[in-house]
Amino acid sequence: QVHLVESGGDSVQAGASLRLSCSVSTDSYKSSNAVTWFRQAPGEEREGLALLYTGAGSTFYADSIQGRFTVSQDNARNTVFLQMNSLKPEDTAVYYCAATFWTRVGRDNWYQHEHYNYWGRGTQVTVSS
Repeated sequence: QVHLVESGGDSVQAGASLRLSCSVSTDSYKSSNAVTWFRQAPGEEREGLALLYTGAGSTFYADSIQGRFTVSQDNARNTVFLQMNSLKPEDTAVYYCAATFWTRVGRDNWYQHEHYNYWGRGTQVTVSS
């Protein structure tokens, strides 16, 4: 059984920073291809933000957060992080992490939620002006 649990969401002022964590069940992490952060604001579609290949450590980012958000991992703790700096009110959303195991994702499709096999329940980030 695969479990992903997000944490670190909070209510902050514009300009603040937050670090989200995605904890992946131990055995599952070693078998995963990639872990990706998504977000979904009310009335909006789910948006792919940042992918990390858990083996190679390479990454992709959405243009909307490029330069402000950074994805990283701690292999020893089976955790993927999303460091978010210079937060804006439009970053307000529920943030999810998702893992893919048997579907290969690349530059042209990593941000499409249908390719991911397992999801966490999300963590709320609220940014006020």
